[in-house]
Amino acid sequence: MSEMILPAVPELLHEPNPRAVEKARVQDFLRWLHTERGHDLSSWEELRHWSVDSLENFWQSVWDYFGVRAHTPPTAVLADRVMPGARWFPGATLNYAEHCLGQPEDADTVAVIAVSQTRDRAELTFGDLIEQVRRAQAGLRRLGVTRGDRVAACLPNIPETLIAFLATASLGAIWSACAPEFGARSVIDRLEQIDPKVLLTVGGYTYGEKRIDKRDEVAELRAALPTVEHVVHVPYGPLTVEDAVAWPELLADTDEALTFYPVPFDHPLYVLFSSGTTGKPKAIVHGHGGILLEHLKNHSFHWDLGPGDRLLWFTTTAWMMWNKLVSALLVRSGLVMIDGNPLHPDLRFQWQLASETGATLMGASPAYLMSCRKEGVRPDEEFDLSCLRQLGVAGSPFAAEGFHWVYEQFGDRVLINVGSGGTDVCTGIVQGSPLQPVYVGEMAGTSLGVDVKAFDDEGAVVVGELGELVITSPMPSMPVGFWGDEDGSRLRAAYFEDFPGAFRFGDWCRFTEVGSCAITGRSDATLNRGGVRLGTGEFYRVLEDVPLVTDSVVVHLEDPQGGMGELLLFVVPAPGVTVDDAVKTRLAKEIRTALSPRHVPDRIEPVTAVPYSRTGKKLEVPVKKILRGAAPDEVASPGALMEPSALDFFVTYSQTRGEDR
Repeated sequence: MSEMILPAVPELLHEPNPRAVEKARVQDFLRWLHTERGHDLSSWEELRHWSVDSLENFWQSVWDYFGVRAHTPPTAVLADRVMPGARWFPGATLNYAEHCLGQPEDADTVAVIAVSQTRDRAELTFGDLIEQVRRAQAGLRRLGVTRGDRVAACLPNIPETLIAFLATASLGAIWSACAPEFGARSVIDRLEQIDPKVLLTVGGYTYGEKRIDKRDEVAELRAALPTVEHVVHVPYGPLTVEDAVAWPELLADTDEALTFYPVPFDHPLYVLFSSGTTGKPKAIVHGHGGILLEHLKNHSFHWDLGPGDRLLWFTTTAWMMWNKLVSALLVRSGLVMIDGNPLHPDLRFQWQLASETGATLMGASPAYLMSCRKEGVRPDEEFDLSCLRQLGVAGSPFAAEGFHWVYEQFGDRVLINVGSGGTDVCTGIVQGSPLQPVYVGEMAGTSLGVDVKAFDDEGAVVVGELGELVITSPMPSMPVGFWGDEDGSRLRAAYFEDFPGAFRFGDWCRFTEVGSCAITGRSDATLNRGGVRLGTGEFYRVLEDVPLVTDSVVVHLEDPQGGMGELLLFVVPAPGVTVDDAVKTRLAKEIRTALSPRHVPDRIEPVTAVPYSRTGKKLEVPVKKILRGAAPDEVASPGALMEPSALDFFVTYSQTRGEDR
């Protein structure tokens, strides 16, 4: 598949910390399996193999270990093992929100720490949260919300959003959210698919020091969403949405008890949307039970969270990381909600916040960590991070230099847990844990209960070679379906057409002989030159430490006649650097030496900005489509982009290329 020689075993950074292993939540699970189930699993590898080879036993054990509260019991664990169409825990009824709000003994434990650039810092205990959800549930009932209704939100990452979500879920209604920085068209493209009954929104927001008025866009939403019967205005700064139910009115005092409405295991909990950068956003439906089980497993066994811990991970409400952040409540951990610009006033803000809140797991993007490295930030010297046990890294490939930098800062006291997953399953499918070693440039391995492999073009498993990332057995948090896709045809086309019976994730990956994994980019953006395939992530790793450039995007325009095609590299030059022939020669030499002669770009062009989605994904496929002649609005909604004008250069460049030809 590739002519490149790849190491069978990657560089070992460090073995599991013995102290962390002994205290790890997953270690307690192993002891429980031995005592309660008679399973003698003495290592992570044995547990991982058992979790996929004995799929039903594993997920039943997760259910029992965490004491899932079912209003009616299941008749089986997995009724149908086919994909698509697997039915998990048929007959069971439960409610996700019921598992988030704790037990009476948790009442005085801090559940939420909310930090905002718009309002004062706030804390909520589990007791406070229960009371607020109780009132919000009663308020939504007064607005006519019942099981199956959709409640939509255009809200920032603030406690009111969490409260409204849990109240919605408690009723068996269905939640969906967009971030307020989305433009009206992007919000409409998403929410018009699900016909919401209630819309919660703010009149504006602050990002850093900039205030943005959203009232005209709220009016657009009301006009475009005729099923909305009530708009709820959440106070957030001085701007008010007129003719709306005020948040305090929704939460008016009442003596109605908080009730958790039991729903089937696969009853919709929320609708998440794909990025919308390769077409209209897909409305991905996730169920109560699947998310409950998956996040209990993920947060406890991989992220090592439990009672008394704190999860800090910057996210907006439109990214599935928000849903994972909320699920810290399932394992009685507190969550830190960051509202605003995570880099304001500077790079040190998030480290300072981790120190102040006692975060035990801090999430960060590779770009953020590499920026800290470049700017000489010394987090463990500058801040008290004695509570920190894990650094979660996700969003894009993490360079080897980043691994070494984190290890220099913390040693093996802080686990570098690099993971990858997606909105499709609302979790990580490859990641680490306290029981696994850390390999430079790699994710430690596949997640428990997730049967992940790399396939070649013929559907054969490959190791040591690049292949398509696929899931070959059902997992509980796979999508219940796409909203409105009654016959399932769009779901099958999205995931199951290329490899029948396997879930194609759309990532290009390589597994090593020790089980670690590297994600090298989207498979539809793979660079295939004369039979030598590379993921775009491998390309960017070469350029990340070249001081001449600050960012880049590479695309391969294939030759339909089978030739080499055209490889185009676009770079953002460092301040004071001109991309002249000498710079291009230097970049070409770096690429030739590190990758292969076939991957030296045919052209290297300077750009002022690289296009990204709002969730931080580099948009190679939309750029490629534009260079093929597609119009920008056909390949990416402006509201889904971090900086919509970043595509303008590629439109002009495409037109110029056409004229030259």
